[in-house]
Amino acid sequence: MSRETIAALIPHQGDMCLWEHIVEWDDARIVLETHSHRSLDNPLRANGKLRAVHLCEYGAQAMAVHGALKAAPERAPPGMLVSLRSVTFTRDYIDDLTDALRVEAVCLQAGDSSQQYSFKITHAGETITEGRAAALLELPE
Repeated sequence: MSRETIAALIPHQGDMCLWEHIVEWDDARIVLETHSHRSLDNPLRANGKLRAVHLCEYGAQAMAVHGALKAAPERAPPGMLVSLRSVTFTRDYIDDLTDALRVEAVCLQAGDSSQQYSFKITHAGETITEGRAAALLELPE
């Protein structure tokens, strides 16, 4: 599945839609890939550099894509990232990485009002960040 498919699933549009390709997914997990960290137009860049801490946004977007795929054909409720736990990084910057970034996000808990995932982002087979994230979901009125 392409970047256009991903953008149709989540509120992030244009260059802020960070993932470019859905590799695989099932009810429990999703795997995505991208080269968006190399783009000079990446909106998370500051002074021409992209800090590794922004990989948390990559992880959160993977959660959103997975939640939207699981909710289909209904529209997934919007969510707000509220917690990051046990996040580790192996480097400070990621804009110089030449290969695709790959995320595996695993759903640990999903309910009507919240979801929690673990995520691991790799480059060329090496882990560059991993952690857990939680989001609160907007309840329908």
